[in-house]
Amino acid sequence: MIFNKETAQKTAELLLQINAIKLNPKNPFTWASGWKSPIYCDNRITLSYPEIRRFIQEEFAVNIIEKYGKPDVIAGVATGAIGIGLLVAEAMNLPFVYVRPEPKKHGRQNQIEGQLDAGKKVIVIEDLISTGKSSLQAVEALKEQGAEVIGMAAIFTYGFDIATENFKNAGVELMTLSNYPTLLESAVSKKYISDSDLETLQEWRENPSVWNQ
Repeated sequence: MIFNKETAQKTAELLLQINAIKLNPKNPFTWASGWKSPIYCDNRITLSYPEIRRFIQEEFAVNIIEKYGKPDVIAGVATGAIGIGLLVAEAMNLPFVYVRPEPKKHGRQNQIEGQLDAGKKVIVIEDLISTGKSSLQAVEALKEQGAEVIGMAAIFTYGFDIATENFKNAGVELMTLSNYPTLLESAVSKKYISDSDLETLQEWRENPSVWNQ
């Protein structure tokens, strides 16, 4: 679910503008999972643009309060959401922690970096949701440390059915600044893609794991 339509449209336009989201149906990208894709998203690029990162920071802060109420702690998922999560925590004047994919192999062997006391209400920040697997692993790590995860907020989601199912099964509410349908709408209106490109991007979205195999 997106925070609101106006925010979703503006976010999509900004991500396209700075090539944080690249659309290339004629020369697909290969994801780490091995999937072929006509779209590639790297929202960490937003951190290099002060006005854009400020917009994202402010939209997260305002809408998190509206949708979830004020949490006790903001948690970013490493590594993509450390920067943006810290910005959100700063805007909301809240403590910040981040969650590694797995515990460190040395030192204190932490998976969660920062001070997190049991019973604290946490909002998890993500830069991107694909299947949701790594995001929900972070949620589990927080819960194992005694946190109460009240929701997750992300910049963008592809909206895959598998992600919807994963979040539902985990009992975690996900809100995003923008999503795939809004992105395509913005890409067409701003002439980033042609009608044939749009058709390809819509086809990919229906069954991404086997597209272009």
